[in-house]
Amino acid sequence: MNARVDHAVTSGTFSLDGETFDVDNNVWVIGDDDACYVVDAPHDVDAILDAVGGRRVLAVLCTHGHDDHVRYAPELGRRVDAPVLLHPDDLPVWRLTHDADPDGPLADGQTFEVGGTTLTVLHTPGHSPGSVCLVAPDLGAVFTGDTLFEGGPGATGRSFSSHDVIVASISKRLFALPDDTVVHTGHGPDTTIGAEKGNV
Repeated sequence: MNARVDHAVTSGTFSLDGETFDVDNNVWVIGDDDACYVVDAPHDVDAILDAVGGRRVLAVLCTHGHDDHVRYAPELGRRVDAPVLLHPDDLPVWRLTHDADPDGPLADGQTFEVGGTTLTVLHTPGHSPGSVCLVAPDLGAVFTGDTLFEGGPGATGRSFSSHDVIVASISKRLFALPDDTVVHTGHGPDTTIGAEKGNV
């Protein structure tokens, strides 16, 4: 297995329900020296391309449709000639930012392979209806978008979200992973599944 995880942080804004906030977003790039997948496309395409480092991008995988995660996904997809994929339950959220729909869907249980490792999609609604996480058991990691952070669940106080649903998603789907699984989040520092079991 030659897969690795590369990371960048980009800065910009998040807007929903008539309010706008400054945010820093994590960008995760999973792959080997030749090809990779990009998880989310916030704020700055050039910064994402720096993390890609000239590799072939197989797809842009969107953890959910909030504008701070997908605002630059279509541009990134065009620049690297790769499809942008989103769970269809988040199309209403995506359409708040974009007129044209993404290139294809993400589905629960769908898998993506690169560098001898497999990413598996987990549908984890709550932060938004189509939120997903990407599990990479070979890397001992899960990419949670805004579903789970250091300190607990993602925010649920805005349109399209539900606290009860996100808690159920985390408890049933993410807490089934090994405790030492590293949680690579959409914002802020890494944590582990075991560390968060007391925070949900």
